[in-house]
Amino acid sequence: MLLAIDAGNTNTVFAVFEGEKLLGQWRMSTDANRTCDEYAVWLMDLMALKGIDPKQIDAAIIATVVPQALYALRTLTKQYFNSEAVLVSATTVNLDMMVRVERPEEVGADRLVNAFAARARYGNNLIILDFGTATTFDVVGARGDYLGGVIAPGINLSLEALHRAAAKLPNIEIARPAKVIGNSTISAMQSGVFYGYLGLIEGIISRIREELGVPMTVVATGGLASFYAKATPVIEHLDSDLTIYGLQQIYAFNYSQSDKEQNVHQLHAG
Repeated sequence: MLLAIDAGNTNTVFAVFEGEKLLGQWRMSTDANRTCDEYAVWLMDLMALKGIDPKQIDAAIIATVVPQALYALRTLTKQYFNSEAVLVSATTVNLDMMVRVERPEEVGADRLVNAFAARARYGNNLIILDFGTATTFDVVGARGDYLGGVIAPGINLSLEALHRAAAKLPNIEIARPAKVIGNSTISAMQSGVFYGYLGLIEGIISRIREELGVPMTVVATGGLASFYAKATPVIEHLDSDLTIYGLQQIYAFNYSQSDKEQNVHQLHAG
């Protein structure tokens, strides 16, 4: 079994796979100060509820954009799941694509995982839109190469910043207002955030397509993906679990069963 970990700025997702089958998936808020023992107590209890035996896990893979959390997560996989975790980056795993940016090592692991998974599912000429702490647009070209993308502040991050910077503006939840012109402070803020980001999404996708001059398939993932997929036809595919399945696919692409057995043997020897 494989333990896959996606550690984002806001949440960390854990998933257990048996082959390609997802047996369980859980998320907790990301805290760089959390210890491996805290992770273990929480995660093992949840695994038990699903009938998953931690002793059956023999491999692990981690994608993280929070370097401070990495030590505890790697220690977790080693001490509690008998696995030396594979860390995803442009230089540590074979992604079966060229990363054509100035500094490949700086590309977020989650963005690379999304590109790998989306390419496997939808082919080339892709725009992958991820609604996370940041709203990211990642581009896979005609030859299957990762070409770079766009990073914008995330929607919830923008709402929080607006509330903090303007003393009289309340902290609100994102919603789709009935009209663009708000007739109250809350509806005006909701309109600005909802339609503002809708315009950002449609505008950036349009400009990427224009810049490349070819049809581009748009795949959306992340927390608010389903919310915006209903609001615009530019989002063609909704794939909420793209990242976590991408981790399983990257591990399967890079490591055979014999590799796993060798890794476990080396871990015991160490």
